[in-house]
Amino acid sequence: MKKKSFWYFYLILVVLNSIIFGRIFYLNFTRGEDYQLLLQNKTEIYFEGDSAPRGRILDRNGVVLVDNTLVHRIVYRKINQPSFLEEVELAKILISYFSVDEGTEKEWRNYYALKEKEEVMGYITEEEKQLVQERKKDSGWLEELMRERIPSSVIDSFTHEEKMIAHMYHLMNEGYVYQNKVLNKDADDSLVAKILEANISSIFVDSYWKRTYPKGDLLRSVFGSLNEGLPVEKKDEYLSLGYGLNDVVGISYLELQYESYLRGKKAVYYVNSDKSLSLVQEAERGNDLYLSIDISIQEKLEQVMKDTLLRVKKLPNTEFLKENYAIIGDPNTGEILAISGERLIENGKNTSFQEVTLNTMLSAFTSGSIVKGASHTVGYLNGVIQEDQKIRDSCVKLYLVPEKCSYKELGLLDDISALKWSSNYYQFLTAIKVSGKQYSYNMKLDASAEVFQKYRNVFASYGLGSKTGIDLPNEQIGMIGSNMSDDLLLNLTIGQYDTYTPLELLQYINTIHTNGVRNSLSLMKEIKSPSGEVIVRQETKELSKIALESHYYDRIKEGFRQVLYNGTGSGYVRKDISAYGKTGTSESFYDSNGDGVIDVKTISSTFAMVAPKKEGVYSMVLVTPHLSHYDGVKDYTAPFNRYISTEMSEFLMNY
Repeated sequence: MKKKSFWYFYLILVVLNSIIFGRIFYLNFTRGEDYQLLLQNKTEIYFEGDSAPRGRILDRNGVVLVDNTLVHRIVYRKINQPSFLEEVELAKILISYFSVDEGTEKEWRNYYALKEKEEVMGYITEEEKQLVQERKKDSGWLEELMRERIPSSVIDSFTHEEKMIAHMYHLMNEGYVYQNKVLNKDADDSLVAKILEANISSIFVDSYWKRTYPKGDLLRSVFGSLNEGLPVEKKDEYLSLGYGLNDVVGISYLELQYESYLRGKKAVYYVNSDKSLSLVQEAERGNDLYLSIDISIQEKLEQVMKDTLLRVKKLPNTEFLKENYAIIGDPNTGEILAISGERLIENGKNTSFQEVTLNTMLSAFTSGSIVKGASHTVGYLNGVIQEDQKIRDSCVKLYLVPEKCSYKELGLLDDISALKWSSNYYQFLTAIKVSGKQYSYNMKLDASAEVFQKYRNVFASYGLGSKTGIDLPNEQIGMIGSNMSDDLLLNLTIGQYDTYTPLELLQYINTIHTNGVRNSLSLMKEIKSPSGEVIVRQETKELSKIALESHYYDRIKEGFRQVLYNGTGSGYVRKDISAYGKTGTSESFYDSNGDGVIDVKTISSTFAMVAPKKEGVYSMVLVTPHLSHYDGVKDYTAPFNRYISTEMSEFLMNY
């Protein structure tokens, strides 16, 4: 039996060898020339240059906002796994050519721990070493313990030169081992010449394209940031797209959003047999991103905001006023023409401004009565608002809820004048009717989740409580309250419960202008190749539509027009300008001493408007948090938004 099995195995082996030798004969003699050619091609070596210029970012009229400039840098490349002492000696040589920062105490301690290993190991007890041996603690824990126990007197004795060496060593070892370590990011021609002449082993000079910002800090946060080296969480994705490990990529906002278009094409070189290089393909700049931003409007808006902050801070009750936000857009398309957030930094008599534009989509605020156009829409859709029907403004008293009123007694009101004078009472009655009830003093409303959802569905259709579709990553939508009560339902209708971002408010007023068509907001107008060919053009994108008849929108707009003509927004725009809009005032809360405890009740102010400019129309939203507070004596609120609105509306009428 064993002999028979052996012959079966032998036969299979002979057959397999015959197949293999037959294949080799075929490849060598029948297809030999083809494979020799393939082998020759495989030995040809090509490689890419270090970097390529990214596409520029421009405003809608072609004004360059983000550009590139070629700069030199000094880099360190680890060769043959140098020892600690070898790298320290190299660090000493390098600081004789150019200075670096002193670095941090953590870097100094790490340097000393490596330099004086035996001494530092003496700070560790046998019990602590045993914990590592028994794998109850890892080696990283032990190393951190060693660094912490280096006496402060030792660290304090470091000279300026030693601190620079420690920081240089840190730079030489930061990041992945295989990466080039950038030691000097902007080397001038003189330093480059010295480094090249010194011919220091492992030290090289290369060039890369650095972003420049001709308009300074204007919109800087919106443009986003770049990183040299692929983000760990996206490394595989980028590598599959042909990126190199050390390539520059956008990691936030516009640079990230349009990375695939802005990315340039690196130069390609062929390595000749004598090791010289031949240029095969020149580096090509990435595509240019044209924004919807109009830089003239943007610069004017920012200047008006800064001037107004300084002006209003001299008025009473403005102790907690720190910042304000403003957006100007095209209500028909959703394009943003200007967007800004300015924070006032006060340091004694010195003041400066911090650009915080991203808070227009990252921070949300109680918006107040500005939302009453959406609340009216709920009433119209549910058939509980009768056109021209008059009611007398008053107060609502629900069971276990304090009496709730308008800011003053407003007399007889219909649906239009209720908007003009911003009646809270009118909205409260509407909400009660939407709940299927009629108001009676001290009644139990028993507000249901269904009624809350009726309001929030309509609000979201305006963009209040939903993402606007803005072409920026990480857009937030504010807070949607999770608690339900009779009191909170009434608060929701007048903008005193859920919170909304300034971008949401812009989309809201845009949607009123377009009679319920909610279009996405956008910053990109078009993308062009370096030769000027249009690759992508932004198209108006409809997100949703409110099924409200147009004549109801005529009534909302008329109410908003009367707001500006002689209502709560009187003086926000010249009376001869055909505009409509809505003011909002809300209670907000502030941590006055930075201890994490909200301790001051403040007043925030909002405003939204649609008005004509020299050609077409524009929408504008203004949000000013913590504008005022009640100090126990007076409740003065500075007309912050009115100052900005009047100046910008005058500018845009002639622009």
